[in-house]
Amino acid sequence: MTTDTAARTTDTKTVRRPHAWIWAALAGIVSAAALLAIAELFAALVARSASPVLAVGSFIVDIVPRPLKELAITLFGETDKIALLVGVGLGAAVAAAVAGILQYRFRPVGAVLLGIGGALATAAIITRAGAGALAWLPPVLGTVGGVVVLILTIARLKRWVAAAEERDIEGLRAGRRQFLLLTGLTAVGAVVVGVGSRILNATTSSVAAARDALRLPAPRTTITVPEGANWEIDGLSPIITPNGDFYRVDTALTVPNVDPTTWRLQIEGMVDTPVELSFDDLVNMGLNEYGVTLTCVSNEVGGNLVGNAIWTGVPIRDVLRMAGVQADADMVLSESVDGYTASTPLSALTDDNLDAIFAVAMNGEPLPFEHGFPVRMVVPGLYGYVSATKWVTKLTVTRFDKDEAYWTPRGYAAEAPIKLSSRVDTPKIGTPVPAGTVVIAGMAWAQPVGVQKVEVQIDNGDWQETQLSTPINDQSWVQWRLEWTAEAGSHYIAVRATDKEGNLQIQEQAPIAPDGSSGWQRTLVTVSS
Repeated sequence: MTTDTAARTTDTKTVRRPHAWIWAALAGIVSAAALLAIAELFAALVARSASPVLAVGSFIVDIVPRPLKELAITLFGETDKIALLVGVGLGAAVAAAVAGILQYRFRPVGAVLLGIGGALATAAIITRAGAGALAWLPPVLGTVGGVVVLILTIARLKRWVAAAEERDIEGLRAGRRQFLLLTGLTAVGAVVVGVGSRILNATTSSVAAARDALRLPAPRTTITVPEGANWEIDGLSPIITPNGDFYRVDTALTVPNVDPTTWRLQIEGMVDTPVELSFDDLVNMGLNEYGVTLTCVSNEVGGNLVGNAIWTGVPIRDVLRMAGVQADADMVLSESVDGYTASTPLSALTDDNLDAIFAVAMNGEPLPFEHGFPVRMVVPGLYGYVSATKWVTKLTVTRFDKDEAYWTPRGYAAEAPIKLSSRVDTPKIGTPVPAGTVVIAGMAWAQPVGVQKVEVQIDNGDWQETQLSTPINDQSWVQWRLEWTAEAGSHYIAVRATDKEGNLQIQEQAPIAPDGSSGWQRTLVTVSS
């Protein structure tokens, strides 16, 4: 009698009911991880673009309202895509945890919910531009695998909980062991397979090798940076922006890998003769170098979403001339390999005085992948969202009243010339400078006519004309500088530019939408004694 009582006491202390909802949530997350891992594995094998996370992320990019897009760029800059992917991952984890709990409480609701998630991911994948015939297979197989894992793990969790309620020590231990073993092995396998598949997807691509092996014909004309064009002043941007420092803003969550040997450019729409060119066809038309500054419409007053490079390419007007543009056309809708579109005024592409080009090289090397390899558009004087299509693969000659591009229905202007702008690079806000002679310096751009002068105002004093660097051309930005005898205290520095047609930079503040920010930058500088 005493022995039986002791045994029951031991059993009572040993048998603890698990926190079922926590383990169920974990089972849901692990099941979703299995779904993604299986999908990534088969994507690497049969359809490289069929990644559920990337497809859903791209879908979110497309549907997010304009103010949220602008906020993301303001907060995260060029890391906005990483922030989006992290957000998608966290959202998926929460949804998966809910699916696990529902599967435990209301079987089979959780499995159905996970299946719906997989179906939505499949829809996002197969509706993306460039989706292949087998793009549906990875997400479908991943969904099936994830649902099976969820059903099996929750079934083992229920056995564990039931054994605990019945104070069945052996059943409890077996149920717990089976649940933890299945969940743990699945989690480890999902990480190894998922990460490995994504790495395999990237490293097995031959496009990087093709870019490294690419030898472009020597340009017929070159750009020489004139003496006095680039001042080496601490904090001042260089006149030529290095490729690694050039801003990147686009809608692609992952950089498209386009093989130049299979790339084709189609010219269609309101043309006499549709044209299709290979990469070799394009470069064999003859390459030239062009110095052009690019600006993103999301660039705030004083912002850094602007850069200048030496681009090598072929005039777009020469290609359009081959097709024979019809007289009543007024717009060209350019399309990227990933489905992005931009609406460019036809006149900007056919003007003999504007160097609108299909660029194949940037600062002396083939285009970096993130900047449009193998071919992108570069159009002076227009914000990038209406002109600078990366990974370009098609031009449709059309009219503004017939077609619209990606950003137009999202609240941006269909036509968007770059506004005359200037900014202060140094001194920087929050960095005190010593009293005495201080060099104030920055950048100014006025495409396509060029900068005539830049003026600086200290506090509320008179406007003082600055010294300009020697311009490369009118389509590139210039540096400016002014020596200032700084006295201790806080001071405001304002800057404004005037272009070669006598137009003064707009003083009125305007937001990014619908056609770019405006206003004079006014910087607070602290001078120490």
